[in-house]
Amino acid sequence: MKLPLGWVRDFADIVTTPHEYAERMTMSGSKVEGFECEADGIKNVVIGKILSLEKHPDSDHLWVCSVDIGEADPIVIVTGAQNLKVGDLCPAALDGSTLPGGIKIRRGKLRGVESNGMLCSLGELSLTVHDFPNAIEDGIMVLDEEWPTGTDAVHALGLDDVSVEFEITPNRPDCLSIRGLARESAATYGVEFKDHTPEAPRGEGDIQEMLKVDISAPVCSRYVAAMVTNVRVAPSPRWLRERLRLCGVRPINNIVDITNYVMLEYGHPMHAFDYAYVGGKSIQVRMATEDEKIVTLDGVERALTTDMMVIADDKVPMAVAGVMGGEFSGIYDTTKTIVFEGACFDGPSVRVTAKKLGMRTEASGRFEKGLNPANCLPAIYRALELVKELDAGDIIGGVIDVYPQPRLPREIPLRPDAINKLLGTDVSVEEMINILEPLGFEVEKKALAGLFDKEHAYTVIVPPERYDVARDCDLAEEVCRYVGYNKVPSTIMHGTATARPSERQIFHDKMIQALVGYGLYECETFSFYGKKAWDNITLPETPPLRRAVVIPTPLGEDPSIMRPTAVPSLLDVVARNYNARVEEVAVFENATEYISAENPEELPTENEKFILAMYGEGHDYLALKGIVEQLLASAGIKNAAFVRNTDGTTYHPGRTADIMLGDVKLGCIGELHPKVLANYGIKPRTCVADISFDLLFEHRGGTPEFKPLPKHPAMTRDLALVCEEEVAAADIAARIQKGAGKLLESLTLFDIYRGENLGTGKKSLAYKLVLRTAERTLTDEEADNAVKKVLKNLEEINVVLRS
Repeated sequence: MKLPLGWVRDFADIVTTPHEYAERMTMSGSKVEGFECEADGIKNVVIGKILSLEKHPDSDHLWVCSVDIGEADPIVIVTGAQNLKVGDLCPAALDGSTLPGGIKIRRGKLRGVESNGMLCSLGELSLTVHDFPNAIEDGIMVLDEEWPTGTDAVHALGLDDVSVEFEITPNRPDCLSIRGLARESAATYGVEFKDHTPEAPRGEGDIQEMLKVDISAPVCSRYVAAMVTNVRVAPSPRWLRERLRLCGVRPINNIVDITNYVMLEYGHPMHAFDYAYVGGKSIQVRMATEDEKIVTLDGVERALTTDMMVIADDKVPMAVAGVMGGEFSGIYDTTKTIVFEGACFDGPSVRVTAKKLGMRTEASGRFEKGLNPANCLPAIYRALELVKELDAGDIIGGVIDVYPQPRLPREIPLRPDAINKLLGTDVSVEEMINILEPLGFEVEKKALAGLFDKEHAYTVIVPPERYDVARDCDLAEEVCRYVGYNKVPSTIMHGTATARPSERQIFHDKMIQALVGYGLYECETFSFYGKKAWDNITLPETPPLRRAVVIPTPLGEDPSIMRPTAVPSLLDVVARNYNARVEEVAVFENATEYISAENPEELPTENEKFILAMYGEGHDYLALKGIVEQLLASAGIKNAAFVRNTDGTTYHPGRTADIMLGDVKLGCIGELHPKVLANYGIKPRTCVADISFDLLFEHRGGTPEFKPLPKHPAMTRDLALVCEEEVAAADIAARIQKGAGKLLESLTLFDIYRGENLGTGKKSLAYKLVLRTAERTLTDEEADNAVKKVLKNLEEINVVLRS
């Protein structure tokens, strides 16, 4: 937001330098980005008067001018301009002068005639015909006002004001206006804020008989309309053009300039419609219909959607509400009657519309931050005042004000103790009131029912444009920035922190620490990859495994989808380590997988997993199975079984198992299929476990119970069993546990043997049984009886003692 200091002085008597102003405003909370003066690039340029014009003796297009610059003798300047005549006043750059862009002017000779400077055009002074409509672009600038010769051109051309640029935060849309920043300036300097309250000028006729306004869009809170007839379109006066230029707005004509001037002064965008193009003499604020289109002022046809708000007549849209008008909503030389619009639209709605249409305008930038509907009527009144002041037309009596639900002022208690506690200060309530009132807050000596009932209580009535102030901390910020951030003492934070990790977070950390304790290294990979990863792990062509969330704007072909399985991500890590000649690898990742919903409008399902992978000496299937068993034990999960899986896609069909807890599949474990290893270029046998963290947490056990060390000795028995190849070791273990009953303390498979002496399709499994009871020492007879029961159970599945 650019703020001319000359404009600020209309509202507050401030005497300052630009440097001091920038520093004080920044310290009071209005951050200044910088300031500039148009005169900074112009030195030693004065107003000169043409006394005579003579043809150059050695050129057919140059003129030798005698110029009065307010000194005793006139100077000679040679120029090629053809638009000059005797008596014209124009800016003259003298010897040693500087022009915008760092251009230096020196005395010199042009074809033998000495020239003591240069007569300046608009462009050479960084001006345009919009700034001075009576000047011409391709000639010397001729002033249409009388100035004494020798007057500094900076002053004569109105280039001596300073424009200060502010960074306005999204919570302060009130400061996107001259009035808002002027109020802050007055409060900063401790001077009176002299606001101007516009009054509706009297007019002829009645607008109610000429125009009808209807609001059907729920995202329009207020719409105010006024009318001016016998419009006299002309250039704006110089003071208005100068202020617009300093704010970075190009002057166009008096009507358009009035709307821009009011927008800058009040921070409220306005628009002027040509009444001749308002069909049915009716304005409707509504949502666009399906397949509706509009050609905007920039000449582009835009397709509208039903979530976009438009200003329409009885047939077609005339403007995209809060963004830009339509092609026939402008002001033309033939315009006779206009409709001034001052409305308040919902900020998020305007932002979404502007983004969809690829348009960001001065108006949309203000509306999307949230404006005060109370400003609609004063802004219209101010526009009508300027119409009368500039004699730009005849005002039609009355205004149309459609305001379905007026916004009520917000009242909050003023609690000095709470504010001082937040700031660590000792500011009195009187000081707080003296800070708040110049900022537009009203402070009344009353208590709010149910909120603050103490004697001598105060209530703050928040101005409608300060919707960001709602609590003690907001009032504390207002107090703090005017007390001075550099004056607030440093204090140590105090209080008791009550935040503690959730049960899921505690369990998660426990599982991570368990895996790290088993010697695995944790990895973290990206949550996206390319569809080629599916082929690398030979993923089946069935949903939902190959139904992925597609990234709309991927960084490339590879990271184009969110991963439905995290196995490829970890295998990339394994392959990278193998290629780096790492002999042993044992890694894991706590990964999130994204399963796309069948309905693309629904969010995907996110599954949290533990993916484990290892290869190298001692890192085989049994080692990984032991780690998984210990992980389940750490989670308090008992009676989990490893059931053979022969699907044979990603994993080796004969070396894979599902981890089952009853009918619930916790995950799977196995060696990778040789094809998968070949796809990743990994030669050693690699084992992977894929375990659901969500199910681990859901089926976790309770708090572990302490068991004292046994007082009685254990008895051991080793059983070498022979069975068919297809008999699962898990089935054998289950029957051993059932046969031994409560006497079995632990069971360990310590050997697997296959040989010709066993016969074809046979294998030998050796188990160590540890038998113990807590009440007494077991006898040999009890141990032998337990073994007999075990062998009897095993005979049912053709498992016998090895002879």
